[in-house]
Amino acid sequence: MAQVTSTRTATKEIIGSGWPKAPGPNGNGSNGNGKRNWFGGEKRFSKDTYRITTWILLAAIVMMFVALASSYIFLSGGEQWQPVRMPRTFTVSTALILVSSATMEVARRRLRQQDNRRYAGWLLVTLTLGVAFVCSQLFGWKQLVAEGVYLSGNPHSSFFYLFTGAHGIHLCGGILAVSCLAMRARRVLVGVSNEKRLAATDAVSLYWHFMDGLWVCLFLLLLLWK
Repeated sequence: MAQVTSTRTATKEIIGSGWPKAPGPNGNGSNGNGKRNWFGGEKRFSKDTYRITTWILLAAIVMMFVALASSYIFLSGGEQWQPVRMPRTFTVSTALILVSSATMEVARRRLRQQDNRRYAGWLLVTLTLGVAFVCSQLFGWKQLVAEGVYLSGNPHSSFFYLFTGAHGIHLCGGILAVSCLAMRARRVLVGVSNEKRLAATDAVSLYWHFMDGLWVCLFLLLLLWK
């Protein structure tokens, strides 16, 4: 009878407190940060997750632009092909994105030196240059329209808008990512390790440098292959 009573008491304790917790590093089912862990181990952070995800995304972008560039080269010189003059603002935007790539690298190095204030400052500079790049691209479109160059005008003008528009959309994703880094840098986040911040910054930096190189390739393609 005493054994039955003991079994009932243990059952009530399990139902009332939930499933039993596996012992963690502190011996109480905690992972050291106050979070319970089923397997008794601490949930470890891996920076490879950020890097691999970024490379997969960049691989997809590369395949898309390679397909577009192949179509551009194949269709160039056709009967309906009419060369489009490169807007001057695109030269300015090229300079802007090159400088932004340098400022992004400075920001990343400042974080490695644990200089959070300057890290946040250089991120804001990068963000400003990125927005200026997008604005200069839109102004370049305005110049094209003023010259009578439209999206559906001829194959060359269509590719002009397609290349710059697709790149601009992807760069806006980078601007959003840099904005998130800048907002996090300006406030202390509890539970976010410096290793995790470095991994996120490295991933965003890789994406940003890729967008820089991609634009230079597109700029040269549109400028030289007419």
